[in-house]
Amino acid sequence: MNGSILFDVTDGVATITLNRPQVRNAFGEGMGEALSEAYRRCDADDSVRAVVLTGTPPAFCAGADLSTGAATFAKRDEESFSAAALEVRAWDVRKPVIAAVNGHAIGVGFTITLQCDIRYFASDAKYGIVQVRRGVMGDGYSHWTLPRLAGMAAAADILLSGRMFDGNEAKELGVCSRVLANDEVLLAALALAHDIAANTAPLSVAFSKRLLWDSWTRTPEQIEQLETDAHHHLMGRPDAREGVLSFLERRVPEWQGSVTAEWPPGWPGDGESV
Repeated sequence: MNGSILFDVTDGVATITLNRPQVRNAFGEGMGEALSEAYRRCDADDSVRAVVLTGTPPAFCAGADLSTGAATFAKRDEESFSAAALEVRAWDVRKPVIAAVNGHAIGVGFTITLQCDIRYFASDAKYGIVQVRRGVMGDGYSHWTLPRLAGMAAAADILLSGRMFDGNEAKELGVCSRVLANDEVLLAALALAHDIAANTAPLSVAFSKRLLWDSWTRTPEQIEQLETDAHHHLMGRPDAREGVLSFLERRVPEWQGSVTAEWPPGWPGDGESV
């Protein structure tokens, strides 16, 4: 990690914090590489059961670093440049990734939240994919994630106008799960993450997450087959017994499953860790 990212693991929850508060956590100084590395670490570490992505106040991420002025979007080398923003996306991590968007999220600062599984937004912060107002266009897979999360009409409204909106409208548009006061966003996201870490079986969650994201490119019949394959992998394992017994005995489960050691090669897609 470099100074642009803070990383902490407590009780099974990794908290990744965008950390350039002097420029409202603008996306620069190796932040993309550091965030990708943090995601790799979360995916590979069985002690991490859930992930929260947030920003050092007063913002989540103000978007691209505009400190170079007119050269911000200067021509890039065609072979090395990618609009992906991140080499490893939140959906690549086989643990739930919750975006605790505790302040303004603009441009790439907004599009990276769309790669997360769950989004909690601050009510009075500003959001938008503003790049069409800067002479470029939305990035970070936003033309793939946004219409699937919010529908074509909302995606067109956001991407083609480049306008900004607050958290309440974000909820109306369908791009976040909950809207809270700024100082409550991170607390709520951490509460959910800790609940997931304690009460859900790690392999079960990993399979379910992969199927959720994979479902966008598969038929119902293919999903049924993958669900069946996953059940065959999960049933009969210690966690399938522990989940039932802990419920019947009214206690916190003691999970044994390992995502890194028990993940079946080739499932689904390439099935490899990031």
